[in-house]
Amino acid sequence: MDMEPFSRLVESMPAVNTRKNFYKTFPKHVTLIEVGPRDGFQFEEKTVPTALKLEMIMRLVDAGFKNIQVASFVHPGKVPQMADAEKLLSALSGISGVAFSALTLNMAGVERAISSNLADIEVSISASNRHSLNNTGMSADAALKMGLKMVALSKRHGMNVRAGIQCAFGSGYDEAISEDQIATMAKDLITAGADMLCLADTTGMATPLTVHQILCSVRPVAGNFPIILHLHDTRGLGLANVMTAMSCGVSHFDTAFAGMGGCPFIQGAAGNIATEDTLYLLSSLHIETGLNLSKIAACSRDLDVFFGKRFSGKLYRHCA
Repeated sequence: MDMEPFSRLVESMPAVNTRKNFYKTFPKHVTLIEVGPRDGFQFEEKTVPTALKLEMIMRLVDAGFKNIQVASFVHPGKVPQMADAEKLLSALSGISGVAFSALTLNMAGVERAISSNLADIEVSISASNRHSLNNTGMSADAALKMGLKMVALSKRHGMNVRAGIQCAFGSGYDEAISEDQIATMAKDLITAGADMLCLADTTGMATPLTVHQILCSVRPVAGNFPIILHLHDTRGLGLANVMTAMSCGVSHFDTAFAGMGGCPFIQGAAGNIATEDTLYLLSSLHIETGLNLSKIAACSRDLDVFFGKRFSGKLYRHCA
């Protein structure tokens, strides 16, 4: 095949500032919310002592994090790793400048959060009927009604409320979850008084296409309302989904050090997108985060030793 005509055509094209065009839709600053102390630890069988949790959280603060999800108010029989939620939050209560949050799935969890004088709470419900039944014992419809009451109660007690929609990109079960359903849930939660919206890829089923589609459906009802993406890397598309979300205007992402985590109620669900890998990606794009990669990676390597295993993150073992 004669490539000369093609070569001449390329040479004749006007110069394009590739970097400028590539970056133009990306945010200049991205906020990473570390969820390893909650979503990461809850997935592990070996109990993490409260003292070690505190050490890791304070090292994350030293690495620059301003938002860390440290616990969940759930039944200790189902998630034993979170049994020390009140004790942990009490120990963190005197630290200023950092939003320490906890996740709740029902009214009992909100009431525990209120008793703990928690300032930042996530009210999380599932778009999947089957997942909701497995996770909370409630249908998706019942969970949404309960979730709206949870948001209202939390706001009455002065808390900053992040409303989470689990399985926003698919459940892994034989059921349809439409874009309109996610948009309607988002609108209801925002109307109830939530301060932020989190779309969770609980099963790791999201693709760049579905991320774009869901965000296009949710954005009209959310307006300028802040949206967080909680992405898992089950099928290896986590960072590709980050890129797509940023091109759609998203600038807040949950990550977990070393790629820890997973959903106990989803078979085969892999960990969250790794903090270190996401931070490296953002740094390569000259997007600011205010975080220290080497300090975060040091935490992950110490957890490698504690748990006696290697996690799914790619970079934490190599960032000295």
